Amino acid sequence: MNMPKHVAIILDGNGRWAKKKGMPRNYGHMQGSKAVEVICEEAYKMGIEYLTVYAFSTENWNRPKDEVDALMKLLRNYMKTCLKTAEKNRMCVRVIGDKTGLDEDIRKRIEELEEATKNNDGLHFQIALNYGSRDEMLRAMKRMSEDVAEGKVASSHISEELFEGYLDTKGLPDPDLLIRTSGEQRISNFLLWQLAYTEFYFTDVLWPDFTKEELLKAVEAYANRDRRYGLVKEG
Repeated sequence: MNMPKHVAIILDGNGRWAKKKGMPRNYGHMQGSKAVEVICEEAYKMGIEYLTVYAFSTENWNRPKDEVDALMKLLRNYMKTCLKTAEKNRMCVRVIGDKTGLDEDIRKRIEELEEATKNNDGLHFQIALNYGSRDEMLRAMKRMSEDVAEGKVASSHISEELFEGYLDTKGLPDPDLLIRTSGEQRISNFLLWQLAYTEFYFTDVLWPDFTKEELLKAVEAYANRDRRYGLVKEG
């Protein structure tokens, strides 16, 4: 089977999943974080090398304060769990997004997690936190323009490859497959630059119910598509 090298997932439907069960939204987020652990392990077993998940967007700050506070608490706990999982599975973890918008203790945990796992040779796992693609590109352009102003980069040398070096995803291959759960069919400001030649897969399954079998369905759908490599950018 033609296995995607890099899969990106928009984790959607935690709140709706909880509501269907008569539980608070935060319960859905908690169960959703458990699903992430399962999919990380199963993805690597399938031969997927890179997995990037959209965990918290720049727009998520607009949610009710109690929900945001609960998400941040869950994130703090998840950082500890993720470190244990990474040690067990030799997973290399990287956080993309504007980390300056996160609390200092969370930034410290992210730094410790990235440092502890940087040499691991298992799944490359990227977590998008306080991430928005337009924000990412603006931050990249500002850094690039500063380098041009300081004479570090000649404007005549600006190219796609140079610009990609300023993005949060520097050094990562573009996703081959994007999965979005819960039935929504939009990309919600996620990896706009990187998804230029990506195959999309939408499913009605809510994220906490997304299993190994659902991941396999998405991968099989990808493998069965006629990828015209002469007309697209290969990862």
